[in-house]
Amino acid sequence: MNIFKPAEIMQFAIRIEENGEKFYKQAAQATKDEEAKYMFNDLAAEESKHKEIFKGFLARADELNPKETYEGEYFAYLKEYIDNKIIFARELDKPVANVNDTLSALSFAMQRELDSILYYHEVKKFVADRQHALVDKIIQEEWKHYSRLSAIRNTYAKKA
Repeated sequence: MNIFKPAEIMQFAIRIEENGEKFYKQAAQATKDEEAKYMFNDLAAEESKHKEIFKGFLARADELNPKETYEGEYFAYLKEYIDNKIIFARELDKPVANVNDTLSALSFAMQRELDSILYYHEVKKFVADRQHALVDKIIQEEWKHYSRLSAIRNTYAKKA
């Protein structure tokens, strides 16, 4: 028995991108540092682009079925992952614990980017083979986000 349909997996990916965009916009508004503000706004725009890509996948998602060792294997794994590690989501409707300055926002965002990368590696199982390159491109962009956040965090850490 499948816990999720492939369309639901894409909806989670869309939600991840929406929540990332919201977080980055909030972080941009909260920081007084112009470099960090620019970076957070830029990352918000990139999350919006990713959301549109996943919406395109969503239009065709019900046609896809991942290869599984046993029925429901991947859906069960992703349900557990989503339930226990919802990327960006739970934290956005209330103040984020331990995120009270630019440095902590950068660290928080870095962890969320890593979580997204793992999730998108799994999402590839739910899109047609011909679309793997597009998901790989999103994964590469998320790695770039992580690297960018890391470099700026290291700069801030040296100032602290």
